[in-house]
Parts: sequence; C-alpha cells; structure tokens
Amino acid sequence: LSQQKNLEGYVGFANLPNQVYRKSVKRGFEFTLMVVGESGLGKSTLINSLFLTDLYSPEYPGPSHRIKKTVQVEQSKVLVKEGGVQLLLTIVDTPGFGDAVDNSNCWQPVIDYIDSKFEDYLNAESRVNRRQMPDNRVQCCLYFIAPSGHGLKPLDIEFMKRLHEKVNIIPLVAKADTMTPEECQQFKKQIMKEILEHKIKIYEFPETDEEEEMKMVRKIKDRLPLAVVGSNTIIEVNGKRMRGRQYPWGVAEVENGEHCDFTILRNMLIRTHMQDLKDVTNNVHYENYRSKKLAAVTYNGVDNNKNKGQLTKSPIAQMEEERREHVAKMKKMEQEMEQVFEMKVREKLQKLRDSEAELQRRHEQMKKNLEAQHKELEEKRHQFEEEKASWEAQQKILEQQKLDASRTLEKNKKKKIF
Repeated sequence: LSQQKNLEGYVGFANLPNQVYRKSVKRGFEFTLMVVGESGLGKSTLINSLFLTDLYSPEYPGPSHRIKKTVQVEQSKVLVKEGGVQLLLTIVDTPGFGDAVDNSNCWQPVIDYIDSKFEDYLNAESRVNRRQMPDNRVQCCLYFIAPSGHGLKPLDIEFMKRLHEKVNIIPLVAKADTMTPEECQQFKKQIMKEILEHKIKIYEFPETDEEEEMKMVRKIKDRLPLAVVGSNTIIEVNGKRMRGRQYPWGVAEVENGEHCDFTILRNMLIRTHMQDLKDVTNNVHYENYRSKKLAAVTYNGVDNNKNKGQLTKSPIAQMEEERREHVAKMKKMEQEMEQVFEMKVREKLQKLRDSEAELQRRHEQMKKNLEAQHKELEEKRHQFEEEKASWEAQQKILEQQKLDASRTLEKNKKKKIF
C-alpha cells in the first residue's frame, strides 16, 4: 500500500507543472473549430468576434460570399498570438449547408471531412516516424440554429443525430437580438426539450470537485443553447467603446451577459474548456473511430456491419477473410485466363484447319491442271509420232522411187552404149 508522506525539505518536483507549461508554450497549441448553419446566420461575424481578428474581411470575404450555394467544406487557418502563447486556429466552414430546396444528404460532406481528419491522424500514428503529427481533428462544432422561435427544424435534428458521436456539438441560437428576452428563453427551452426527446448528445461539460467550477458549469448548462450576437463594429456608448449593434431603440452589446451569451461562449470555448474539448475528441470520438477501424468493422471505407457499434470481427478473422477473398479472386482470374487461352487456342486451330483446307484445295486444283496439261501433251506427242511415222513412210517411198529411177536411168545408158 502506498503511503502519503510529507517532505521536510524542498526537493523540487513541485516545479514539474512549470516544466510542462514551458514546453507547451514553446510547442504552441492547435484548435480546430467547425461552424455549421444556413447562410446569413452570422457564422463568419461570430468567428471574428470570438478571436478579435479579421479572419473574414472585405479583402477575404466569408465562404458564403465566395462559393456557390452547394455544401463544400472549407478550412481557414490563422495563427493567433496572445501573451507569448501561440494558437494555430483552424476554422472549418460549411457554406451552402441547408440552403437548397432538397437537403437530403447535405450532411455527408461534413461527415466525410471529420472522418478524413480522423483517418489522417490514425495514419500518422501508424507511421514509423511519428514526430511530425499535426492534429487537424475537428474538436468542436458550433451548430447555428435559426432564430425562428419554433424549435428545431428536421434538418437540425437529423444533422446533430448524424454527427453527435463524431464531434463535440455546441448548439447556438444565432442572431439572438432578433428576439425579445422572453421569446429567447422560451425558444431555448423548446430546443433543449427537443434535444432530449430525440436523444441528441451535445457536448457534456465535465464534472469537477471544485465548487466554483461547478457553479460556472451549471450556469453554462442552464443557458444552453447559448444565444449569441456577433458584431465587428465598435460603438461608443456613454463614453465606453464596445462591440455591438446600434438599433433605433437601443444598442445590443455583444459582450454584455444580460444581452446575450457571447461572453459565456467565449470563456467556455477558449479560456476554460478548450483543453477538455480536445481531450473528449481524442479520448472518446477519435477512440471510437480508431477502435472500429482497427477491429475491422469497416472494410475499404465501407461499413459492412449492419449493427453499427458492435465489434463482430477480430483482426485475425478479418485477415483470414481477406486471404480467402484474395485466393478466390486469384482462382477466378486463373479460370478467366484459362478460358481466354482455350478460346485463343481454338481460334488458332480453326485458322490452321481453314488454311490447311485452302492449301489442300489449291493442291487438288494444281494437280488437276497438271493432269490436264499432261494429257494434252500426251495427245500432242501421240499426234506428233503419228505425223512422224507418216512422214518417215513417205520419205521411204520417195527414197525407193529415187532408187528405182536411178536404176532405170543406168539401164538406159548401158543400152545406148551397146
């Protein structure tokens, strides 16, 4: 059993938190924030108000002014410095979300983006060299709800149900200065009622033992969804300069807790719960994705398991199944190659037979022609021999006649002499 002992002197490990602090400050921090909602709900304005930057300015307008009205996920990075601490802030915007007439599957690009960042981090973890591991996982999703006063739209419910197990969702009532405080409170109650009815898991604030922190957490929970107002305009009221919106009946102050929940959101998101949002993303959402991936629930990026969330296959079984599939595929390819080979052999044999038959035909034709020529020559030779025999007979007759004539002539000469 371990026993707690009080040290009499100073050893020095009380300085450990300072070491961690110095190392963290030197390395810097990363945070990825996703904003989702219809065009014109003040997403870009709120981002500028949150971080006191001109991330979206006239020179670099917000995505809803730059991209066609189709759901495209676009990220913007900005390096924010405060008190020697660097924060690499990544804003992921979804222009065109919910703007179309048919919004079926408009959440798919958002899901694909979140999963792709999980995949990138998993691949980086699996490499031999893991020193360079940029963390681009989406750590928080601010979901902007239109200030209609009539609860959530079906699209809002469907989107949050699709993404509540992948990312920390914080619901916001956009442009809260368009409603009276009473209407806003009623609207918030209606939204939270519907979130509970549909079992939507929004970001759960961590429980702590400290009384002060628990008071702050309860205060935030009581005011969910947070009603926000964004403004990049500095207005002077009673000699004080502040961010707000000027109306004929008064000023809506952005950083006034009585006017809206902007300061609560900013304190929670940046000052108190940014690290917890990152931890929940890493320990819950990313681990769920990683366990499913490594337990081979998914295959080639497609979920084969109908009962989602149940790990039915071990990696060894998956490897064995893949091996069997590979062997079957190879056998099929071998059979197809054999069939092709047999077909080509048959075609070649057929061609050889055809050419053999053609050669045989030509040979027979030539043989017939030669026989006809031979027969014709035989006839000519026979005719020639007959003509020769006839001519020789005539020659013999002529020779005999000449001989007889010469003999007669000799006789006549002798008679004359005597």
